[in-house]
Amino acid sequence: MPHLLFRGVPADKLQSVTAPLADELAAICDCGTDNFTMACQHTTNVFGSPESEAGFAFIEVGWFERGQQIRNRFAVAVTDAVRQLGISEIEIVFQPYREDSYYINGEPVEE
Repeated sequence: MPHLLFRGVPADKLQSVTAPLADELAAICDCGTDNFTMACQHTTNVFGSPESEAGFAFIEVGWFERGQQIRNRFAVAVTDAVRQLGISEIEIVFQPYREDSYYINGEPVEE
């Protein structure tokens, strides 16, 4: 963990940057790359002009809070990686998890 959910980013293009991105994020978060999941969610724009479908990415990051400095570095790394794909507008939102509400294989993380 962290879990990254990408919207507005083609999966075939995203795969070209995920390995180096995982390496960079692992260094920022001081953890292994095996802690990360990255997934694309297909979306269809149903409001606004068709042009707005291209060039806009929305990324949700679910994680245990690591502080403002780490969050800033993480956001810049993700933005830089997605920008390499020719996407001009990139928005990221962090969804912090609470340890007392997180379970792995039915067992609470916090005990």
